[in-house]
Amino acid sequence: MAPLNSLSKEYPLIDSNFQTFCASHAIYSVEDFLLHDLDALFASAANHSNSERLKQGIHQLLLIVDALHPPVLNGLQLIEDAKRNKHVFSTGCEGIDALLGGGLRVGQLTELVGPSSSGKTQVCLMSSSTVAKNKCSVIYLDTGNSFSPQRIAYFVGQSSDYVSVNQADHRLLQNILDRIICYPVFDVYQMFDLLHQLKINLRSQIVKSDHQVQVLIVDSISSLITPILRGNGPQGHALMISSGFLLKQLAHEHNIAVLVTNHVVGGDDGNPKPALGESWKSVPHVRLLLSRDCRSNVSNISIIKHPAMASGRSATSTRLFV
Repeated sequence: MAPLNSLSKEYPLIDSNFQTFCASHAIYSVEDFLLHDLDALFASAANHSNSERLKQGIHQLLLIVDALHPPVLNGLQLIEDAKRNKHVFSTGCEGIDALLGGGLRVGQLTELVGPSSSGKTQVCLMSSSTVAKNKCSVIYLDTGNSFSPQRIAYFVGQSSDYVSVNQADHRLLQNILDRIICYPVFDVYQMFDLLHQLKINLRSQIVKSDHQVQVLIVDSISSLITPILRGNGPQGHALMISSGFLLKQLAHEHNIAVLVTNHVVGGDDGNPKPALGESWKSVPHVRLLLSRDCRSNVSNISIIKHPAMASGRSATSTRLFV
């Protein structure tokens, strides 16, 4: 989000005095402001000689934050928006595509939930290869060193060893891999930096038309967010919500499909449930639960949440672990 010093021309209340006051609380951007305790900030402002102007500056920042949220749409506008954003991208997994009516829908955030080794990363790699094969670009944020060119080679129908394919096939594979832009990401702040840069690139149309970014993948979102929720209180929670908002904003404003993965934790009833808690579950538009039968290597995919489909619908796949 915008640094405070970039707002002063448009918003006179965000002047150098206000920026100095904010800097004394380690607030240098709108994002920093969101993470701060507002009650404590107002209390601190009250102790200054220009307290009223500082409070007005705080209220101005709150209005700026409100303006960042997309407007509320009525029913007709929602239908028109759905028509504009009806394009879907195949994941390459027949079970998931059948379950979702074609695949990943642009303008939406889809979440894959499942235990370790359930196939979440395989779906991400398969989706990347399928989208890139259709001459669209994919941004892949890899949080666990799990990105595998060998699996990409397999999914595009080449070989399990991408080094040994023939020259013509190697060129095809190289073109596909060139369209998958993979970034190793190891903390939520690095993810914010990359997503903000992506937003700037998309707005500036830096990406070439024949390599238009259509899909954004974060594998896994929970490995970035879980550490900040431990002992960080409201700051960790605010970062989590900001992450979800930014991902949905990118999907909505730039008509891209966003796919994230999440692990499971034990529920109160002993059954596994998605990690990241009650607040996060409202973030994804679509939530899918993956499970794997290790004896047969069959994956089961079921709908946890979908804006247009009933929860509980399921499908199977045998391709993820071949």
